[in-house]
Amino acid sequence: MKLVGLIVLFLSSFFAVAQDDLSNQDSLESVRIISTIEQSLDYFYAEYSPEGNYDSIIDALNYEQDSVPVFSDSVYCARLSEMNEMSPFHLDCNEQTLKVIKFFARKRRGFTRVVLGRSKLYFDLFEAKLSEYNMPLELKYLAVIESGLRPQVKSRAGALGLWQFMYATGRMYGLTQNSYIDERMDPEMATDAACRYLKKLHDIYGDWNLALAAYNAGPGNVNKAIRRSGNKLTYWEVRPFLPRETQGYVPNFIAAAYLLTYHAEHNIIPMEAPIRYIQLDTMCFNKGVHFSSIAQVIDMELEEIERLNPIYKKQYIPKTIEAQCVTLPMPKIGLLIEKQDSLFTIESKDYVGNRSTHSTSTKPSTTAKSFQYHKVKSGETLGTIAKKYKTTVSTIQRMNGLHSTKIYVGQRLKVKKGVPTTTTRTTPTPTGGKKYYSVRKGDTFGKIAQRHRLSQSQLKRLNPRINISRLSIGQKIRVK
Repeated sequence: MKLVGLIVLFLSSFFAVAQDDLSNQDSLESVRIISTIEQSLDYFYAEYSPEGNYDSIIDALNYEQDSVPVFSDSVYCARLSEMNEMSPFHLDCNEQTLKVIKFFARKRRGFTRVVLGRSKLYFDLFEAKLSEYNMPLELKYLAVIESGLRPQVKSRAGALGLWQFMYATGRMYGLTQNSYIDERMDPEMATDAACRYLKKLHDIYGDWNLALAAYNAGPGNVNKAIRRSGNKLTYWEVRPFLPRETQGYVPNFIAAAYLLTYHAEHNIIPMEAPIRYIQLDTMCFNKGVHFSSIAQVIDMELEEIERLNPIYKKQYIPKTIEAQCVTLPMPKIGLLIEKQDSLFTIESKDYVGNRSTHSTSTKPSTTAKSFQYHKVKSGETLGTIAKKYKTTVSTIQRMNGLHSTKIYVGQRLKVKKGVPTTTTRTTPTPTGGKKYYSVRKGDTFGKIAQRHRLSQSQLKRLNPRINISRLSIGQKIRVK
């Protein structure tokens, strides 16, 4: 269906009565996936991307900043039908699927923004691997519901990584796990293993939806459900006999696929990770190397090196028979190659240089983190936490990608060390309820739009005389 058709369909149904929220969140596999979503959101920090066609769609539909569109079931079904035409999955439009889509479209909009952003770092890799194995590209959405596209996510059962491999399954598919390395957290290796595992499951069942169910519950549970169903061979026929968690698994998958496809129609503006997969390169070592040494020699934040190299558990790249590699932005890899001698000079100076003693070095890194983590306790609010660390609620929200003041017990929040209390960046003017933002170093028009939950086109309408490509520090930008 073309954009114009979708707009017409939307306008005809925009004032439809909203359906009730999910009556039973357990049907969403709520305990695990909602926990994954919350964790994923809490640790996210990203910048706005000016790319994509969502601005034009939102512009065409004339959405307001905080508008949450509501559609009739016929609109959802028409969109799913269009997706179904190009997919080997059975993206059925039924009561359960509609409930999940509506829930995420209204109650987990922030999660959709975040994974849309993270997808820039991982989806190119996923699609390349899936194509290599001649598998449906839609399987990339599986990692969304498994991990929220965070390779460090670990479930209470011990599953780890973008594709949530258990220890034994990871071993079975060749993923090394020891004191220094866990390849379940390596995006490329884990994706390759997930492709091989999913391909095997599809070979067993001949149905991609059942393969997804087996990925979640294990082939044993799926085989039992098939027998109890009278030897039915499709997911929707077998679904009532699957474990409760798995009954919500494929609907979750369909909801993720739907919202990442039709996010603009839902007025959901993507956030973006600072770098894309195609902008990365690697360098391999025949010696052990610490992240802190790399950070010093190429002037890069230690946290960023960690984020791009989740496979290493202790900020250390060990010496192994097969050389281990570091993944960094291409310019940084070029710089690291140029300064390789300096790197190993720093390494030998700061550390004893063998694997058994590297973690006991007390020499402080010149790129030590300027933040720490706070674990939320019962009765705490963002206000009390901000006061404790001499910062502001808005600063904590910005550091953790939070779009509300809602927090929960046990949540880990990133907080700055010893930062004096500051005032909010956005200050209202005396008249008309307008708000303005003072441009700071490093700001772009896109970043300012994202920070204030606006699309670029919305921000342009508020500032028609602003040259968006030539902002100056201290310049006032209207944000409301």
